[in-house]
Amino acid sequence: MKYIFSICLIAIILTGCFSGGDYTPKPRGYFKIDLPEKAYQKYEGTCNYTFDYPVYASVFADSSKNARPCWLNVAFPQFNSRIHLSYQPFTSTETFNALVEDARKLAFTHTVKATAIDEAYINYPDHRVYGIYYTIKGNTASSIQFFLTDSTKNYLRGALYFHEQPRQDSIQPVLDFVKKDIDVLIKSFRWKN
Repeated sequence: MKYIFSICLIAIILTGCFSGGDYTPKPRGYFKIDLPEKAYQKYEGTCNYTFDYPVYASVFADSSKNARPCWLNVAFPQFNSRIHLSYQPFTSTETFNALVEDARKLAFTHTVKATAIDEAYINYPDHRVYGIYYTIKGNTASSIQFFLTDSTKNYLRGALYFHEQPRQDSIQPVLDFVKKDIDVLIKSFRWKN
């Protein structure tokens, strides 16, 4: 009995040692993302502003419960993401200051999950477009937020959301891709009056 057990044990050990299999752990993989070629078209709706957006995106009116006129969504269906744009006219300095403060508060609500929040000023005086661009790093619901204004009567806030569980490492290639589209949107943004 000992003899048979010893032979079986040796056979198992030899089979395990000489099987030639690679048993090292493999890194986690992600799906390959095919990114479309960059091309843009102009949005010229009935709202008080125009901008360029990608041909692989669609623009439609916001249909949420609290939506107001000229609130739009720029949807990227292949990436399951949207840029929410909310427009607000204003008539007083107090209202303008409240809108700017709301944009700051909404960006900084992500500090719980964010590893950093960077601010950059937007300044295109030739087109009367000013604002602040927030880059929010980390596993947050929104990675990019911004607001644009002419500083006299028009204000627009934008926020990029991925409708997925936020995992920075897996959405980073798409985030970098869409960020370039947001940069084009901002640089091409014009007030109609």
